[in-house]
Amino acid sequence: MVLTALRGALGFLTRLPVGGDERSWEAFRRTPVSIVLAGYVVGTLAALPLLLPIPVPSAAALYLVTLVLLTGVTHADGLADLGDAAAVHGGVDVARRREVLKDAATGVGGALAVSLAFVTLGLGALGLAGTRPRVAFALALSIEVGAKAGVATLVCGGEAAHEGLGSALTEAATPTALLPVTVAVLPLFALASLTTVGAPAIAAALLAPVAVAWLVGRWAAGALGGISGDVLGAANELGRVAGIHAGVIVWTLS
Repeated sequence: MVLTALRGALGFLTRLPVGGDERSWEAFRRTPVSIVLAGYVVGTLAALPLLLPIPVPSAAALYLVTLVLLTGVTHADGLADLGDAAAVHGGVDVARRREVLKDAATGVGGALAVSLAFVTLGLGALGLAGTRPRVAFALALSIEVGAKAGVATLVCGGEAAHEGLGSALTEAATPTALLPVTVAVLPLFALASLTTVGAPAIAAALLAPVAVAWLVGRWAAGALGGISGDVLGAANELGRVAGIHAGVIVWTLS
């Protein structure tokens, strides 16, 4: 069941040619921990360029390119939509923000949100690539798992704003599903001793994305009436940005 769910998670969350069948999708949406497990796969593959003996800017660029090739633009599209909804001014109601959220055209708020996220992620990637290769690999893996753990947290504890991807995932999840999600991230701390990165830096890279996802979920509950696929995508992108800076900062200061 878990392996089938992982295939479904990879098929839905990445561009990898696996898990596109109905059985894998059903297993994925009923198994939130598969989101975290997919983070291990994405994080490992994205971190490989950081192990290459190449200049720091090149390693950072390859890391970013690999992320985009692996995950596509679905999450970034969600961030753009959320940025547009957040940019609506005045005493607007939930219905108005949802209307803006569903608009296919990207406005200034969405463009600004995606641009800031990509620039800040790129700056963080430079810091990440500037650490020792094993440290960079461990942090990059922790960041991606943390971003996916944040998404899983919203799925397990949030309520959907409307019918769609958000409801498809949340209706099959309960808060008790957070237990396997928590267990799934624990192996990351073994990297603290294997790579000399240290538990505080691993914890920062892992927990910062979860905290950001929680904040995004809280905002969405009030502004949009709950979570949606766009909210989950935005939480993933913003969580990755928070994780990369938190992890590099803590490692640098420790």
